[in-house]
Parts: sequence; C-alpha cells; structure tokens
Amino acid sequence: MTKRILFTGGSGKAGRHVVPWLVNAGYRVHNIDLVPLDSPGVSNLIVDVTDQGQVFNALSMHADFDDLDRGGGVQPYDAVVHFAAIPRILMRPDNETFRINTIGTYNVIEAAVKLGIRKIIVASSETTYGVCFAEGHRDFHQFPLDEDYDVDPMDSYGLSKVLNEKTARAFAERSGADIYALRIGNVIEPHEYDQFPTFFADPEIRKRIAWSYIDARDLGQIVHRCIEKDGLGFEVFNAANDTVSANTPSRELAARYYPNVPFTREIGEFEGLLSNRKIREVLGFVEEHDWRRYVKV
Repeated sequence: MTKRILFTGGSGKAGRHVVPWLVNAGYRVHNIDLVPLDSPGVSNLIVDVTDQGQVFNALSMHADFDDLDRGGGVQPYDAVVHFAAIPRILMRPDNETFRINTIGTYNVIEAAVKLGIRKIIVASSETTYGVCFAEGHRDFHQFPLDEDYDVDPMDSYGLSKVLNEKTARAFAERSGADIYALRIGNVIEPHEYDQFPTFFADPEIRKRIAWSYIDARDLGQIVHRCIEKDGLGFEVFNAANDTVSANTPSRELAARYYPNVPFTREIGEFEGLLSNRKIREVLGFVEEHDWRRYVKV
C-alpha cells in the first residue's frame, strides 16, 4: 500500500525539491504550508503551524476529493515530515523567529504523536553548532562536527532548532515513536552550482558554515531513508554531502580559518567538516550529487 506522508513547509527552498523526490519514490504527499506547492501528484492545504487547531485538523481530515470517493473515513498518515519554519535570522524579529519555529514544531509533533503516527522527521540545522550566526568570529569546539557535539548557538534561529531537538526527544521518550532530527547543511538547488567558482575564489564566504552543503535532491534521499528506517527512537543526523564546498583540502581550510580548532580524528582530503558519517553508516546514504558533477575546476 502506498505510504501517505504529510509534509509541512513543502513550498520552501528545500521542500520544493524533497517533496517531488518523495512522490517519485512512490509516496502520496500532502503539503501543508502558507502557500501551495505546484507540483504533480501533490495535494495542498493552507495551514499556519503555529495554530494547534489547524495542525490537528490538517492531520485528521481528508487530503483531497479522491479520499471522499474511497469512503471509509479519513486515512491515517504513515509519517510526518516537518520542514515549515522561518529559515534564518534577520527575516522576522528574533522573538518571532523563535516563537514560530518552536511552537510550530511542538504543535506538529504533539498532533502527530496523539494521532498515533509513529514516524516523524523534523528539520534541525547546522546552525545548532553555534558559529553560523554568531556575534563576530567564533571557533568551533572541534572538527569534524558530529552529532555528539555540545551545541551552543547564541542566536534565535539556532536556539530554536536546539529546542526543537529537545522537544522531539521528549515526545519520542513519551510515546515510543521514531522521531529523527536532521541537522541540514546549506541547501544547494541545482541552479546554484554556478555560484561555486565564487566560493572557490574566496573560501571565507562559507567559513561560518564550515564549507558544508547538501544538494536538495540528496536531501530528498535522506528523508526517504528516514521514512523507511524504523526502530531508532530519537536520533539526530547531520544532513550534508560527503565533501566540503571548496576546491581546497579540508585540513588546509581549517588551518587557515580555524587554526586553534583541534581534530578528533583523521579525515579524507576533501571530507566534509560537517560530518555525514552517521547517515552513511546508519541510514545507508549514498551521495548522488557531488558538486564536481556540475562545476568545472
């Protein structure tokens, strides 16, 4: 039977690539967002995720007219993927960014758990590592950045994502549901690879994100693997591609821009400093869209 997925924020930068990926993988996807996603095979509902009543209704009502024809009442969702959020600082006042991101995530997870949904995937962020939106220069604690890192952001966005991870963990402990948080790196859409020569010429542009990136289509694969991987309880995964978004070796970048940051293990020549080792080993992620496929060095 086709799995039914409720996806929040599918009209955003990442969602508009991940949702079609999931549809092509054979899922039936219902997108809830403030604006619809015009994509084949996707149904839409306008929902404000900060309104708990709207979220409960979205999860417990028909997705489309086809559901009426089938009869038998509302069909439950097999998984919820929660991407809806204010995507960075300096778009809304700080308190609004924090409120929308934390309350929206609480509402979605609570509704899903109370309605018996056993698989929930939430979008966390690389900003939890505390440097992306830091005040002035700030060193990372160590390289590579892995999921056991002591996350310590000082900004409203990164802080909201840390709290969302704690919310996810609390509901997983309470319910026994599988809730996976993805610390998503800088999302690169296919048309954005033309920016990479600029990144190569001035690596400092991407210093704050440790030169990480995730191809939007590879993020689709990661979400797919999360949906299909059961029994992990609460887990955090870095969602990043295998290598740095630079044509300079990783150790050289670190030595130039973060000379005081220690390494906890050996790494490959261009290995990503935002480590994706866990998603490769636990979820079986295999990168399909290395930037070298699209950029001439």
